[in-house]
Amino acid sequence: MVDTDVLIIGGGPAGLATAVAARRRGLSVIVADGARPPIDKACGEGLMPDGRAALAELGIDLSSAPSFPFRGIRFADLDTTVCADFPSGAGIGMRRTLLHSVMEQHAESAGAKLLWNTPVTGIAGNTVHLAGSKIAARWIVGADGSHSLVRQWAGLNHFFQRRTRYGFRRHYRVRPWSEFMEIYWGRNAQIYVTPVAQDEVCVALISKDPHMRLDTALPDFPAVMARLKSAQPSSIERGAVSASRRLRRIYRGNIALVGDASGSVDAITGDGLCLAFQQSVALAAALATGALANYQAHHRRVARRPAVMAELMLMLDGRAALRQRAIRAMSARPGIFADMLAAHVGAIPPLALAMSTVTLGWQMLIG
Repeated sequence: MVDTDVLIIGGGPAGLATAVAARRRGLSVIVADGARPPIDKACGEGLMPDGRAALAELGIDLSSAPSFPFRGIRFADLDTTVCADFPSGAGIGMRRTLLHSVMEQHAESAGAKLLWNTPVTGIAGNTVHLAGSKIAARWIVGADGSHSLVRQWAGLNHFFQRRTRYGFRRHYRVRPWSEFMEIYWGRNAQIYVTPVAQDEVCVALISKDPHMRLDTALPDFPAVMARLKSAQPSSIERGAVSASRRLRRIYRGNIALVGDASGSVDAITGDGLCLAFQQSVALAAALATGALANYQAHHRRVARRPAVMAELMLMLDGRAALRQRAIRAMSARPGIFADMLAAHVGAIPPLALAMSTVTLGWQMLIG
């Protein structure tokens, strides 16, 4: 006898997306989380077009929510810049707390039971122990982030970790100065600027130094510093760890992992949320049929492209001379950058990305 078909541990975007997807498959769902919504997390707060498409597949439309569209990506390094539009549709900048509120409403409307302020203390078979109670579930889903306790309890905590970096985010009350999400490259870090409202931008710093903060890093980014000179912070600085992590397995028995609990790519790709939404659809299908091996195969397949893009972009991190030559080459041949961005959002096949990479290398040699 079970109390629910699916019990999801973790009520962030990955958990809520899985709740919506499972309800669309006709499964009964309970979500338990020790926090109280809206749940925040330090991130760049930009959702790429493929991420919006993945949400649309769940029936979630963000077009009417408070947000700011951006048409593409812009790289800047010293006095060289290159930009490109997304091949179809815009990205959207949105405060993480607002995104969480929208997804919470959708999960509740879909019929999921949401247990907030309800920490999970353990798992035994099909029984999940909560603070003061327990629930029997046919399926248990760990959506509890990169430091997942569910992963540990299920014996799935065997992973390959490529690198760890550290991110810090703050919002500023200033009118967005660009129609693009901007990535500024510095000597030891990158700064991401994402418009999230008509009068607000999100500024995120990512580096290998756990002690680096925005205030100490901004002097190395004079263009950003000049834009923020008279802007007032509209949030506190919040930090998070960014890791490239691949698990050997993402399910065991009746337990499956989703989102950062199931592995992650470096935040430089901006693909964390998109991956979580795509995983949620595949996981719900697997739970409905009992074929978790299909979910594992899909999980590995959708992670390949972001992993390749992360390696390409991180190859430029800390290699200033190589990076500057690459950005100059892409500035001289903007079509290369446009093709790489199209590949990044899944609009063109991997072969086209390989061809663009070869063209970039040639342009760097002759440039």
